[in-house]
Amino acid sequence: MKKDASKSGQDKANVYLVGLNHHTAPVTLRERVAINAEQLDNAYQLLRQYIPHGIILSTCNRTEIYATGSHPAEEAVLNFINAISGVPFVDLMPHIFLRENKTAFKHLFRIASGLDSMIIGEHEVLGQIRQALAAAEKAGMVNPELRNVFNGALRTGRQVREETGISRSALSVSSVAVDLASKAIGGLENCKMLVIGAGEAGRLVARVAKEEGVSRIVIASRTIESASALGAMVGGTPTDLNNISEELSTADIVVACAGAPNRILDVDHVREVMKGRTDSPLVIIDIAVPRNVEPEAGKIDNVFLYDIDDLTRVSDKNRQQREGEVLKAEQIVAEEVARCASDWSAAESKSVIGALMQKADEIRTQQLKRTLKKLRPLSEEEQFNLDAMTRSIVTRILQEPIEYLKKNENDGHYPEVVSELFRLNTGADKAEE
Repeated sequence: MKKDASKSGQDKANVYLVGLNHHTAPVTLRERVAINAEQLDNAYQLLRQYIPHGIILSTCNRTEIYATGSHPAEEAVLNFINAISGVPFVDLMPHIFLRENKTAFKHLFRIASGLDSMIIGEHEVLGQIRQALAAAEKAGMVNPELRNVFNGALRTGRQVREETGISRSALSVSSVAVDLASKAIGGLENCKMLVIGAGEAGRLVARVAKEEGVSRIVIASRTIESASALGAMVGGTPTDLNNISEELSTADIVVACAGAPNRILDVDHVREVMKGRTDSPLVIIDIAVPRNVEPEAGKIDNVFLYDIDDLTRVSDKNRQQREGEVLKAEQIVAEEVARCASDWSAAESKSVIGALMQKADEIRTQQLKRTLKKLRPLSEEEQFNLDAMTRSIVTRILQEPIEYLKKNENDGHYPEVVSELFRLNTGADKAEE
């Protein structure tokens, strides 16, 4: 997709959101576009080649990029997603959604409030937004506009959880995974669970498994130190990720949640393990994105494989139980979005007013210098008076337009018209140049 350079600097600055999530794309596509923590530094280096300011929010349910700029920024972000994922545009476009300004604010604020999650009210997403902002700050990709929007989202998420019961006894993807395993195997007593991954998701899985009465928990991680630390917390046994075949051969349930870019269990590995299990079934819950387990493993006899999109049945029930709290949360989000949009419009008006005054003064100064060259040498007092007179003329001409802009600062149309009418170079335009 080619960028239309003729429009750059002429469109007003906006906040843009370009992404895909569990509502628009299956896990088979989400895992191809996902950007994990280990990839973030390289991802931001690449993103900087497309846009000057942007924040990447990538979780198991979504990959979204928030950017500021003019309309070509949308195409630039799409080009970035294509470049980093290698997914052709023809495969991406049916699943991509675009949001701008107020609708982008609302989308992010609903995510922060747990309203757009697969599991309504879950806590993890608020921390993920905080981490996304911190990573973008570290990469030098955050400007004041994006910082204000993300801080507003974090503030809204905290307020929703404080003022509503949407997160009271809330489930998480990890707890739903354990619940699904329990239903699939008919209870967790006397079961052995192998947890692949010792990150945040692994910790939650292990903790819920212990609370639900799993008799033996084995933690597998790329580093034995991480596995040992989590094992100590839940009374589990640590093991190295490279030596899980023995544990697999005796496990009843496997929950895979490692943040790995490549498959950890392929179909051949699982098939070999199943040869020695006679008729003992193996339930595998893969909640990682990208997925840890090769999907074809689910076709092996006595292997019951579920991925994160299979959790929707439980999440729908969770949503129904929280309908009343959802309405309260939506009201808080609506109020905070209106406040954020108002602040954004006010900031835009101030930027346009500043650019208008600066351009007018530059024109005045240039004309004054030309006039002084044509006149006889003036005294210092005469030059001062002439300068003051020209300043006064400019101030009086701009007085009513500026007052009108201030009075209607919540209407983003007027700053845009003034900016285009006078061909102003606002701060946002300068950032793009």
